[in-house]
Amino acid sequence: MYRPVLDALSGSLALTALVAMLPLLTLFILLGVLRMTAWKAALISLVVSLAVAIFAYSMPAGQALLASTEGAIFGFFPILFIVINAIWIYNMTVVTGHFDVLRRSFAKISDDQRIQAVIVAFCFGALLEALAGFGTPVAITSVMLIALGLKPIKAAVVALVANTAPVAFGALAIPITTLATVSGIDEHHLAQIVGRQTPLLALFVPMALVFIIDKGRGVRATLPATLTCGITFAFAQFVTSNFISTQLTDIVASLAAAASMVLLLRVWRPVAAYVEAPEGQTVFSESGIHGGSRASVAVGAAGDKPDHPIGQGAGTVAEMAARDRGHDDSGTEVLKAYAPYLIIIAVFAIAQIPAIRDALAAATVKFQWPGLHLQSASGKPSKIPTFTLNWLASPGTLLIVAGLITIPFLGVSLAKAFGAYLDTYRQLKFAIITVMAVLALAYVMNSSGQTSTLGLWMAGAGSAFAFFSPILGWLGVGVTGSDTSSNSLFGALQVSAANKAGLSPALMAASNSSGGVLGKMISPQNLAIAAAAVGMSGKEGDIFRKVIGWSLGFLLLMGALVYLQSNVLSWMLP
Repeated sequence: MYRPVLDALSGSLALTALVAMLPLLTLFILLGVLRMTAWKAALISLVVSLAVAIFAYSMPAGQALLASTEGAIFGFFPILFIVINAIWIYNMTVVTGHFDVLRRSFAKISDDQRIQAVIVAFCFGALLEALAGFGTPVAITSVMLIALGLKPIKAAVVALVANTAPVAFGALAIPITTLATVSGIDEHHLAQIVGRQTPLLALFVPMALVFIIDKGRGVRATLPATLTCGITFAFAQFVTSNFISTQLTDIVASLAAAASMVLLLRVWRPVAAYVEAPEGQTVFSESGIHGGSRASVAVGAAGDKPDHPIGQGAGTVAEMAARDRGHDDSGTEVLKAYAPYLIIIAVFAIAQIPAIRDALAAATVKFQWPGLHLQSASGKPSKIPTFTLNWLASPGTLLIVAGLITIPFLGVSLAKAFGAYLDTYRQLKFAIITVMAVLALAYVMNSSGQTSTLGLWMAGAGSAFAFFSPILGWLGVGVTGSDTSSNSLFGALQVSAANKAGLSPALMAASNSSGGVLGKMISPQNLAIAAAAVGMSGKEGDIFRKVIGWSLGFLLLMGALVYLQSNVLSWMLP
């Protein structure tokens, strides 16, 4: 039975914390500075975490290795199981040509790629986050963005930055439910506080997406759209989380934001529509205002330099543009193109009916990981060795059900559907290695006490801990790739640190989740998923360098907000 000592090095918490940082520093330096491929960086960092656990924390080597195997399996199920099945459904739409129909449908809403990016990455991505989470929105929206004409890395960056404000209420608010369980604080109370923090992010994220695509000029040109989208999403997220339903928060907010954009675009358009040509040149077309005519811009004409492959079988940007010329989709085809996502919504909604939810949950199996015997630092039995196999209630299983229902709607043969499923595994092979390695690293750090050391060290900041509280959540999501996992890891620690510093336990616990959403874009798992989805595996370091500034900038904003809410802005809290 291993029990971690949090100040294992000479009884010094600060010195031990510095050593505990080594796996994370190694990971971020390999990715961001040396631009190493994510799966290699993750494996090297895993070795570093094992070395720290064994030599600094005196964790038995066998226990450390067993913890890493549990983390690796957890990385595959449920996390990768969700992502793989979500991308499988997408790949079936590519095989049948219905993805082209969906892409053209989005393009008809607006011929401006900046507006399209906000609708696809922010609104549609938030809906996917609400239903599935765990990397699904990044995987699907990144390929949709590149199919609409954005460069691969730019599409990946936009998808990652967009996946922020909805995360705390993602996967039907599983992060909030988990936080309530580990912290002992009422779920609705936590949702109310988070619903008064993350909406402020929603106000700025649409503008950030446009800035990534077209810098300050684009922000100014699209301000009516980004403000409409951000304000609508923020207001809907606040109202739903505080007064209606925690689980429905992101579903309501994403649909409301999308509807507001569609209504606005009926009476307003940017003066010049932005279109990024395949060779990187920017083309503008004059757009009429208040429903006036718009000139079309041909992108990817014959002779243009082809772009990177998009998903499985979608072709290059030039090839897709060629397919689009003169193509007028019927209403039936458009309905078929939307069918997979409508089916996903329906399946997940039905799964939340109490009787069905209970029946699915009844098949869940919990067992102790063989040979892994751990205690917490306080000497209580650790929950880490308990593995939950919710094979029937898993969002990944529900996505398989949705995919099977989708097959006849798309008219795809079972052979092609199965072939698309195998292609998905081949497409994500390096992402699979990365996610499993990083979750193995996270479990080693959690089991040995490395993460608890870092949390306890930061909790020594006193009242200033209110500023650092979101950073702790950010760190947890950066390592695990999941706001749910971060809340499970640090939720109780946030409460004890708050009591020690004389701060509100509910505020600190909620801040863990709100700060955690900003770690999604720099987590190696999401970087690997985004890179694989747009055909840029091996370029995770380049993507990391482009998103780290946004992650840190928004994190500072959240830290300042929480600190102010702990004193001068206490009136904001319920």
